[in-house]
Amino acid sequence: MSILSADHWLQSLAAALVVSLMSLSGTFTLWISPARLRTAVPVLVSLAVGVLLGDAFLHLIPESVERLGSVGETCRFALLGFLIFFAIEKIVRGQHRHAVFDTGAATPPQPSARMSLIGDAIHNFTDGILIAGSFAADATLGIATTVAILAHEIPQEIGDVGALIHGGYAPRRALALNFFCALTVVAGVLVTLIAGYLAAGLLPYLLPLAAGGFIYIAAADFIPALHALAPHPVRGALQDSYQVVVVVLGIACMLGIGELEHLVIGHG
Repeated sequence: MSILSADHWLQSLAAALVVSLMSLSGTFTLWISPARLRTAVPVLVSLAVGVLLGDAFLHLIPESVERLGSVGETCRFALLGFLIFFAIEKIVRGQHRHAVFDTGAATPPQPSARMSLIGDAIHNFTDGILIAGSFAADATLGIATTVAILAHEIPQEIGDVGALIHGGYAPRRALALNFFCALTVVAGVLVTLIAGYLAAGLLPYLLPLAAGGFIYIAAADFIPALHALAPHPVRGALQDSYQVVVVVLGIACMLGIGELEHLVIGHG
């Protein structure tokens, strides 16, 4: 595909920057009191669980199946992604243990927060490939793809910021890291503009790898963290119930956004 014209570069990079800026949608955490933030974080983590699982099962895996034409191959790469993130967390947790036993070191962020950043970076990179490839095909398709990506970024980025705060980052630091992580959208666009078909050929394999990572992060890190939260002595059952409701709400958001993508873009 010919994607090296000035229009393709400008349109794709502008769209990538807009998507990256969406990572700042959690800015509201800077202006609420620490007490309210502590109450809000479990809700945001629950939202992150629903969005991650919904994105993996309703968006990334189906799109990979469509592009690869093989359910079995997609599942193998999703499983590989799951195992890769398991191995990465082993490494991260090893570093975490060393820092904890170093009495001169500050308490580091939880491994789950770092894992969330890694998974989000891979996902954002695939979004960049989609954006550049769509603008290469047609400007209207590129705009529609960007709008669809923005729609699913809003709940995901809000949940990500809450998960990073829960993992030990200060709100300002969480927002900054989330933004830098979102800049991998620009990296995905640049790689696609430069490498063309080679980058586009990687997309069907990166999608299930990201899906496997999202499933791992949600199931191995965030859900256990929700279970470990000390329940309110009186409202424990209510607390558990709203966490389940918010997880379902996150999944419903991704389901609705998937339908929007199907209508606007013609796949999803």
